[in-house]
Amino acid sequence: MIRLSVRVAREHAELALAELLALDPRGVEERELDDGSVEYSLYGAPGEVPSLPDVRAAVGPAFVDIATEEVADDWAERWTEFHRPVTISDRAGRARLRIRPPWAPSGPAGIPDVVIDPGQAFGTGAHASTRLSLELLLDTLAPADRPPGPLCDVGCGSGVLAIAAARLGFAPVVAVDHDPECLRATRENAARNGLALDVHRVDIREGPPPPAPTVVANLLRPLLVDLARALRATRAAPDRLIASGLLVEEADEVAGAFSECLGLRELRRVADAGWAALLLAPDAVPILERG
Repeated sequence: MIRLSVRVAREHAELALAELLALDPRGVEERELDDGSVEYSLYGAPGEVPSLPDVRAAVGPAFVDIATEEVADDWAERWTEFHRPVTISDRAGRARLRIRPPWAPSGPAGIPDVVIDPGQAFGTGAHASTRLSLELLLDTLAPADRPPGPLCDVGCGSGVLAIAAARLGFAPVVAVDHDPECLRATRENAARNGLALDVHRVDIREGPPPPAPTVVANLLRPLLVDLARALRATRAAPDRLIASGLLVEEADEVAGAFSECLGLRELRRVADAGWAALLLAPDAVPILERG
């Protein structure tokens, strides 16, 4: 097993992480170093990890140093330690969801478990962009006597957002991605949770995703802008759209793209660890308060 470690300047670390996740969506380990820099490590068999030139080009001006080394075969066990359960709470501080890997025990009674094996696809619930998406998804829930309706997860990755939505009562749930590995992981994770989702391939650079009243899109900035343009072609804006996977400094641009293309306004913006997520809706659609 090969460990590829890239050290980046702290002030550019979030942007570097976004580029590394685009290069290798399986996820990375993160470590703060004493000199103020940040080390991101990628793992894989020989030939699986990205090349040194590709990694250096991806992190750009954030680059400080890069190194590779062979690691012991117990790396898989270390990987399981890296992925731990994550609890998602609503704005009142009430725990509403628990995202956990299959090797972690079930959580407290009354809090739905979403079991996600990251496999080869990005999305375990631990990354800030995923957590922020889930927090905003809780904001879209109507009182208990009003089902939240259909939802489309664009760029489903491991399926965490789609599966969490199904756990929260959204139905039917459609999960789309352009990467066959992500589609496979989503189907397997849905089965792991006893759910049947509509999972199929869509490349938003080639055409729009299936229409739904609620759309969640945890993508990088260029793809979110592509999504705004793809949805404009359908001439039908969703009632709720959650856009995540963008850096804080990119939020205004992405909000502007959805406003220009679809007439959506920003209802709420949340941020954490340099990442931001937006909840958007047409002017005529109010946010429903939870009961």
